[in-house]
Order: sequence, then C-alpha cells, then structure tokens
Amino acid sequence: MLAAMALPVRRPLQAASALSVFASLLWIAQAAFVAWALSALLAPGGMVEAAIAAGGFALIGLIRAGLGFVAEGISFRAAEKIVVTRRKEIVARESLRRRNGTAGSAAIAALAAEKLDLIEPYLTRYAPARMRVAVVPIVILAIAFALSWAVGLVLLVSGPLIPVFMALVGMAAKEASERQMQKIGSLNDLLSERLSALVDIRLLDAGDAVVAGFRHEADSLRQRTMEVLRIAFLSSTVLELFSAIGVAMVAVYVGFSLLGQLGFGAYATPLTAAEGIFLLLLAPDYFQPMRDLSAAWHDKASAEAVAGELAGWHEAGAGQILGTGDPQPALTGPAHIALRGLTLRLPDGRDLRFPDLDIPAGTSIAITGASGAGKTTLLSLLAGLQQPAGGAILVAGRPLTDDTADAWRARLGWVPQAPRFLNASLRRNVTLGALYDPARLSGALATAAVGDVVAAAPRGLQTRLGEAGGGLSGGEGRRLTVARAAYAGADVLLADEPTADLDAETARAVADGLMALSRAGATLIVATHDAALAARMDRQVSLEAG
Repeated sequence: MLAAMALPVRRPLQAASALSVFASLLWIAQAAFVAWALSALLAPGGMVEAAIAAGGFALIGLIRAGLGFVAEGISFRAAEKIVVTRRKEIVARESLRRRNGTAGSAAIAALAAEKLDLIEPYLTRYAPARMRVAVVPIVILAIAFALSWAVGLVLLVSGPLIPVFMALVGMAAKEASERQMQKIGSLNDLLSERLSALVDIRLLDAGDAVVAGFRHEADSLRQRTMEVLRIAFLSSTVLELFSAIGVAMVAVYVGFSLLGQLGFGAYATPLTAAEGIFLLLLAPDYFQPMRDLSAAWHDKASAEAVAGELAGWHEAGAGQILGTGDPQPALTGPAHIALRGLTLRLPDGRDLRFPDLDIPAGTSIAITGASGAGKTTLLSLLAGLQQPAGGAILVAGRPLTDDTADAWRARLGWVPQAPRFLNASLRRNVTLGALYDPARLSGALATAAVGDVVAAAPRGLQTRLGEAGGGLSGGEGRRLTVARAAYAGADVLLADEPTADLDAETARAVADGLMALSRAGATLIVATHDAALAARMDRQVSLEAG
C-alpha cells in the first residue's frame, strides 16, 4: 500500500534518495582530508599541507550541506503532495457519503487530520535512509578491506547483526503501531458519541460513569503508546550496542597497530598514521546509515499502520450519495417523480424492493407502513442520498444520476426527524445564505406557524442556534425546517415522520405548515405513522402492500 501510495512521486523520491546517498559518500573525502591534515601536523613543516586539507574539508562540507538541503526539500515536497492528495480524496469522498449519526466520523477525521501526517516522516526519512544503508556501508567496507583486512573483518562481522535484530524488533513495532492507531480512532469516535449525547448524559446523571469510561480508554491508549516507545528504544539500544562494539574494536586495533604492538591486519606494510586516522573516522559512518534507519524504523511502522487504515477506508466505499458537488445546470420542468423497479441492496445482502410510483407535481402523498419497511430509505433515495442497486428514479423527466442529483436537490426541502442547524443566527438558519428578503422571510415563518418561536427567542431573528438547535423543542425545530423550505421556494418537500413524538397541538401546527406548502404548489411526500396526517394527503401508499 505504501509503495502504491508513493508511486506518483517515485521519481522525485528516488532523486532525493540518490542525492542523500551522494552527500553521505562525501564524508569519505572529508575523512581523507582530516587524516591528511592530522598526519601533516605530525610531520615537521606540514602546516601548509594541513591548511590545504582543512580548506578541502570545508569546501566538501559546504557541498555536502547543500546536497542535503536540496534532497530534503525534494523529499518534503513530494511527501507533502502525497499527504495533501490523500487528504483531499478523503474530504471529497466523505462529503458525498451518507452517514447515520456520528458513527465512524471521528475516526475518519482523525485519519485525515492527524494520521496522514505520519506518512511524511516515512517518505522523507525512512526511504532515503534505506537507500543509504544499501550503498554507503558497502563502499566504506570496500575501502576498509583495501587498507586493512582486520578492520574490514570487524566491520563485516558487526554490521549484518544489526539488520537482523532490527527486523525482529520491527515486526513487533508494526503490530504495536497498528494497535495504537486503532485506539486513537476508537477514542475519537467515543468522544464524538458522548458529546452528541451530552444532554442525555446530564439528564441521566451519568457524568461520573462517562468520565470513568474516558479515563479507562485514555489509560489504554497511554499503555499502547508506551508499548510503541519501548519497542523504539529497544531497537535503538540494539543498534548502539553493536555499533559501539564495532567502533571500539576498530579503535583498539588501529591504536595498537600504530603503537607497533600488532603486526597483522594490514597487507605489505603496517598502517600509517594517515591510514589509521582515516579508518577511525570511517568506522562510525559505517554504522551511521543504520542509525538513521533505526531512528526512522518507527516512522515506517506508523506509516504502514496508517496505510492499512487507509486501505480499509478504501474498501468501505458503500454509502456514497449521488452528485458531484460541482455546479450543475438547473433541472427545469414540472417536478414529476416516477419510480420504476427500484431496489436497494441492504447490508445483509438482501434486496429491498419498492413499488412503482408516479407522483405528479403539486400532489401530496403519504408513505405508510410498519417500522423497517423502508419509508425513510425511500425518502433518502428520492433525495439522491443513497444509490439504488437497481431500477430507476425519474425526476422532472430525467433519471436521477450523478449528473442531475445536485440540481434536483436544489429544488428539494427536507424535514428530518432530528433537524440539524448551522451554528449561526436563526435568520441564517432559515435563509441558508440566500438573499435576505424580510417580506419573504415573514411569509415563510407564517406558513410554518413559527412566528411565536421567533418572538420568544432572546434576540429574535438574531438568536444564535447551535448545531442541535439549542433552545428549540423538537416541534419547533421541525417547524423551522418547514419555514426553511418555504423560504427556499422548494418544489418538492420530503418529510420524515414530521409529527412523531409531538403532542397533538404541536403535531397539528407542523401538519398545517406542511399542508400550506402543498396548497402553494409544492409536491409533498411524507413518511409517517400518523394516521391523521396521512388522511390529509391526496394519496396514501403502504410499503407493505407494495
């Protein structure tokens, strides 16, 4: 999954990794200049040579720093492009996904806002470090063997042990990172669910139990995070142990060789001071790419966990609403609706079938039936909020598809069981950003019989509502959505159980508002169990009978 994700920026990442390798190899030249300078200082009259060597060291250092800067810039821009592209993909697709409540939405938000950023360190740190490990140690090992077979043998024995132990630690790191990522998503979902049920929690006096539950989940996340950190520290400890042993053995051999205590390990002649210093400087850099890879090993585990979650999100692709979100040509003509062989695939694999219907423009129809018969589902299909498995819906003489759904919804009014509002003024919640017309607004409020609600509000039309309609009862919220449809001049009004859970007087007020819109020429489609409301419609359709 990570390889496929990085495919669009493969060439820039390869270029950045190649520059990173070349910059690391330049240390060999710098080490040679340092060895030359120090050996020149040990000889009489070697100040000029030492100065020349110091200048060469500084020049190569500047080149190396510049190459590193360029490589990091290329890899960062490539990684940012991948993350931004994936984030846009999630936002675009989730904006067209139909959700019931908040289930899973917090986990998706965490994936888009937080977890995707964990892919950047993998692309900018791990990928270049992996290429450096494949090249730099081999070059240094070849140089070490060319100067001293003993030093080369020390490096050859100590080096391969590190990747073996890192691989063992890495398997545990991947599993721990996946568990941590899953826990972050579930904790975000839990928080979202509890916030949406905050009123019920207060009414039930369940605050202590909720806090205790959060404390337990937070402690669980803390333990999983510490597990990841323990594994990360373990991998670093393993690396430092073997690299320290390797460097120490090289230092001991070079030191005793220069003192004349060891006469083996070189070829024709004993090691010179310049060669010994050169090997001492190369030994730590032999292990440095492995250190870098170890430091980025946790980045790889985290990125793989995020990639796995992203793959799961891709697989869960059902539930996308019709439409593109782009401006579409207006859908003109009478709002005639026709259903032909309409079916919907249920999560358990069964098909829910609906009767063929013809709903002329300006008529009112009640969709009745037992709970679970598909009344709310039918309204969602008519609004293009779900995609049918088969059949067709014709609206204004055209099939309801991605090309027509946005224009069709522009002609709809929606009265859900649980109205949602903007965190804005009452006036804006009715006008929804349309051009403000006081006379038109007064007429819409009168049609929905919601004028008394506005009059009782603390600041009238300027009263700010929360997303759940703070301060409004269930009936008042539904009447406000009727006023919203009236202000928009909706051609079709879809109402889902508009009188459910309301007292008789409030239910009658909501029904009067709906019928006022119907008399004004709007097509009214109501899903209801209310026999009194259904009796006021021009026609009734029972889904059981269908």
